[in-house]
Parts: sequence; C-alpha cells; structure tokens
Amino acid sequence: MDEAIDRTLDAVGPRLKRLRRQREITLAGLAEQTGISASTLSRLESGLRRPTLEQLLPLARAYGVSLDELVDAPPTGDPRVNLRPIPCSDGSVILPLTRRPGGIQAYKFVLPAGSDDTEPDLRTHEGYDWVYVLNGILRLVLGEHDLTLKPGEAAEFDTRTPHWFGATSAGPVEYLSLIGRQGERTHVRAAPKRHPDE
Repeated sequence: MDEAIDRTLDAVGPRLKRLRRQREITLAGLAEQTGISASTLSRLESGLRRPTLEQLLPLARAYGVSLDELVDAPPTGDPRVNLRPIPCSDGSVILPLTRRPGGIQAYKFVLPAGSDDTEPDLRTHEGYDWVYVLNGILRLVLGEHDLTLKPGEAAEFDTRTPHWFGATSAGPVEYLSLIGRQGERTHVRAAPKRHPDE
C-alpha cells in the first residue's frame, strides 16, 4: 500500500469523529443506524482500526455524504459521476450514482443469482427508500410482506420497517435505490393527463 493511501486512510478516523460530533450523534445512536458496533466505531474514530468498504457505505449514508467526501478523495474537475464499483463479500456490487452531500443519495445495486429459500437477514435504519427494478426479479421482504418485483416495478418504504433485498433463483437482478433521511421522500412533479373517459 503506498504512502498516499496510508495517509488517506489515517485521516478517515478524525473525519468520522468530526462528522458525528457535528451531527450530535452518540456512538450508540450511530451503531443503531449503521449496524456497526459502538466499540468498532470508537476504534475507527481513534485510528486503531482501518475502515472497510462495508463499513464506509453505511457511515456515508448515515452522515449524508458521498464515499469520496468521507475519505476526502481529491476532486477530479470532471462533472461526470465516476462510477466506482464497490464489491461486497456476498458477490453483490454497489455503484454510487451521486456525490453531493446530504439529500437523497442514488445507488445502483447488482445482485448475483440467489436461492428461493434464502433466509432473509432483515435490517432497519433511519431514512426512506425508493427502489426501481431494472433487470431480473428482486425479492423484497418488508416487515411481514414477502414481495417479488419485476423490471419496471417500484417500491417505497420507511427504512425503520425491517427489510431485506435479494435475488431469486431466476438469476441476477439490477435495481436503483434512492435513499433519503427520515421524512425525505421522492416527489412526483408531473404525471400524464388522464383521458376524461377513463
């Protein structure tokens, strides 16, 4: 690992601590939002542990910042979104589509083919999620509901409701996710006019 990467990773801890204090969040509260234990969060902030991508993504969501901002990546001057795939240990890939701090964040998820009898690991966190399926069949377990969404179908829900996403045995699935803080929802500004006879 070169010196520049070392310096970047060493600076993440103090930045995490500063963000948490600015937002007046306790370690216990952040642990509840992110699913990362308070002791791990404390070690990350003090620099005793280096963060992984699996830890940085929920932290970026909790603070409403992009991953680039969380690690203080240098600006490129190019207005196009640089799609840097984030591989996950379960074989899925996450593509952040937005970089602006705060507000609604957009992601593209690509999940490998799954099993129809997979036991969902339901999670909860603060916020609101809007999901749109691009390809494949997405299994969404939302509270007591076990749903399948096909291409072109969408769902929206309060993320304090226990939820889980997965692919089925039908094959991989690609979907878009817009995630906002609690109370932020997507708003439809215009809709097609209905014919009077309908």
